[in-house]
Amino acid sequence: MRSEMDSMSENQVWTLVEPPEGIKPIGCKWVFKKKTDMDGNVQTYKGRLVAKGFRQIHGVDYDETFSPVAMIKSIRILLAVAAFHDYEIWQMDVKTAFLNGKLEEDVYMTQPEGFVTPEDARKVCKLQRSIYGLKQASRSWNLRFNEAIQEFGFIRNEDEPCVYKKFSGSIVSFLVLYVDDILIIGNDIPTLQSIKTWLSSCFSMKDLGEAAYILGVKIYRDRSRRLLGLSQSTYIDKVLKRFNMEESKRGFLPMRHGISLSKEMCPSTPQERERMSQIPYASAIGSIMYAMICTRPDLSYALSMTSRYQANPGEGHWTAVKNILKYLRRTKDVFLVYGGEEELRIKGYTDASFQTDKDDSRSQSGFVFCLNGGAVSWKSSKQDTVADSTTEAEYIAASEAAKEAVWIKKFITELGVIPSISDAVDLYCDNNGAIAQAKEPRSHQRSKHILRRFHLIREIIDRGDVEICKVNTDDNIADPLTKPLAQQKHDRHTESLGIRYVSDWS
Repeated sequence: MRSEMDSMSENQVWTLVEPPEGIKPIGCKWVFKKKTDMDGNVQTYKGRLVAKGFRQIHGVDYDETFSPVAMIKSIRILLAVAAFHDYEIWQMDVKTAFLNGKLEEDVYMTQPEGFVTPEDARKVCKLQRSIYGLKQASRSWNLRFNEAIQEFGFIRNEDEPCVYKKFSGSIVSFLVLYVDDILIIGNDIPTLQSIKTWLSSCFSMKDLGEAAYILGVKIYRDRSRRLLGLSQSTYIDKVLKRFNMEESKRGFLPMRHGISLSKEMCPSTPQERERMSQIPYASAIGSIMYAMICTRPDLSYALSMTSRYQANPGEGHWTAVKNILKYLRRTKDVFLVYGGEEELRIKGYTDASFQTDKDDSRSQSGFVFCLNGGAVSWKSSKQDTVADSTTEAEYIAASEAAKEAVWIKKFITELGVIPSISDAVDLYCDNNGAIAQAKEPRSHQRSKHILRRFHLIREIIDRGDVEICKVNTDDNIADPLTKPLAQQKHDRHTESLGIRYVSDWS
């Protein structure tokens, strides 16, 4: 608490003033937290002073609140590029980041408990800087950081506002901001040192050296072979413990072949509803989802299916969620690995499964994009409209994948480190009818009802951003994102996605 108060004083966060007439100051409270390292050991004990921002009034003491953070897929793309070129990857942490933001509004706060002197007991804090808990705190910090880093010559990425780049001849530097976590990536150590020195002169920073652990993801490197792996084993251990699954059987598949979920499995009696209300179904889905979003594309389909029943889950749905947790127990030590490719090239795969949803007959779309031997972007979701043929379902899935390919191409083009990205991105599909439809309008009678927005793929192909290609169904690595597979096929596809044990790195 004293350390936090010293930071407040150092940053001149507030001045003590007599309370103005008609102003009701917002409150504040102390929040205590144990910060752990990548192995789950307590590293620091943190006392944080937090304002009760829920008492703020829009238009009076705050206005805009939006603040961007780096997307996890952008971080994966940069790590895949860094592994290929053997760039340095360093990490820094901003101490009390939000205290650096400047407030434009007049905000008054009560004095913090335990630090009120008798002579100033009636006074209130007039905030000069943003403080944790304020509605606009994150935005104020982001604007302040953006201003500082651009002074040093960094250019902001248009498609990803929390990624910055700086080029000087052959020297390349990237900076990624995720609230107060910073990754610095580049090929010249003196330049990276100068970035660190500049940041430390602007803000109170903690130098964490080579990046090893960010956002709950462990980074493991084998620089001799230019391999980089991402793992969430510590996080998965916590999830298993939270849901009492740490001693469960080990599952072989996230969703067994032949299992289908539907609303018929929802509770039908008050007794069943009462029993299911005691089960933390939505919490389990949310906990698994963070692992899926960061490093585990193999969970996408199972999670997409089970998350549809959060409002009223039944025993069968909960069994399916526990099955995912059992699978996680067996595979918690796997890494999402980048490296081993001869050429840095984006490859996309798209697939669809016809009318997988038993309740509304909608199909499942799935796509995955790989770079340097590992998946960097993926999605598995139920389609918005009912498809009346396999071709239509595949065409809709390909259209969604093409839009993602356009974003990836724009993002990587701005990075300026992959010369071949000027070529069209290869998008592999296993359905001849969908490929023919995407290239030019055919068979009007069967496709005249397809919504206009899905035909966007034709324009994307015409302008040369994407080239749609045929792939054999057995080689389509988007397959596990649309349906449950047999064990052997599932394992083969997950390995193609870059999901491997350290012992299998080659």
